[in-house]
Amino acid sequence: MNFKKVVALSICAAMVAGMSASTVMAADLPDQFKDLKANEAYEFPMMVKSFQSTYWDAAQEGMKMAAEELGVTYTAQGPNSESDIADQVNMVNTAIASNPAGLGLAACDTSSVLDALKDCADKGIPVVTFDTGIADAPEGSIACEVCTDNAQAGSVAAENMYNAIKDVVANADGQVVIGEVNQDATAQNIQQRGGGFIDKMIELLQADGKTVAVAGNEFYVNAAKGADATEADADVVIQVAVPAQTTVELCSNEAQAILSKENCIAIFGSNQTAAEGVLAANANLNVLGSDAANGDVIGVGFDAGSIIKAAVQDGTFLGAVTQSPLMMGYYAIYALTAAANGQELEDVPTDGYWYDSTNMDDETIAPNLYD
Repeated sequence: MNFKKVVALSICAAMVAGMSASTVMAADLPDQFKDLKANEAYEFPMMVKSFQSTYWDAAQEGMKMAAEELGVTYTAQGPNSESDIADQVNMVNTAIASNPAGLGLAACDTSSVLDALKDCADKGIPVVTFDTGIADAPEGSIACEVCTDNAQAGSVAAENMYNAIKDVVANADGQVVIGEVNQDATAQNIQQRGGGFIDKMIELLQADGKTVAVAGNEFYVNAAKGADATEADADVVIQVAVPAQTTVELCSNEAQAILSKENCIAIFGSNQTAAEGVLAANANLNVLGSDAANGDVIGVGFDAGSIIKAAVQDGTFLGAVTQSPLMMGYYAIYALTAAANGQELEDVPTDGYWYDSTNMDDETIAPNLYD
């Protein structure tokens, strides 16, 4: 059993016993955070991607728990939406100008903050990235990364989707389409998650003798590994869409265009905004369901929130993959405190987990399904 599962089980057991979740999380910390105490009453600016989704509310709950345990404070900041990249960059630069003890950063666009990260490195301000890493960060600018293994999480979505559609694919008379809606092509976590889904789906399809093409958004087409056919000739086309801006409405428009194809058999929304967009599109088309053999289009989501959870519960979505934004926020504050103390850190990866109507209440899953 891995660390995150242990944490989830411990939290549930603690709730039954009347203990607080934060007390148990502190007891189950990674070794590098054991017995951590803040050398000073640090104040950390925490840059989230937006205040639109409940995902970031859950992350802030984790920040709050950790800050109370460590005796530090934080200020959560973020733009109105994840498309407001310039607004977030301005917030980051303003925070850096105040020379904080450390900076927590979930970047909307990883390339947009490279100059700011260089400033942090020059000023000796430790940065902890959470939710999404920054592959091209200036050397020495990132103290620690607290992120889901997004390629793994995307592959989990592909594996579970494929189990539901493999017979339909095997028996198809002509070409079929599998859709993917990604809210953007700029944030590393979304890039890795969308790519993880695509690459695993290609692997699974080719193992069963099918040829595959990837079409649509240029970034994901170019990043795909192993596609072996043109769009015109492939047995299966993975159609990837990215909206002009990060909103549920625009994700819905992209999803509707894919779902309207007569040969569409499945679709994946790779985060909360994209998955809610898929569901909004289905409200007009009513094609999603959990019985591929009966002609349903198989929908798979990502993250949680009341809309996605309800769709999983009633079978509109086959299921979804959950992260733990609460734990990411929690670990980010611990990592910043350790970094501000001068400690060298290792990254803290977290896994993605499949959930469906049969396991939503399991004690390893339920703590991660925020509303």
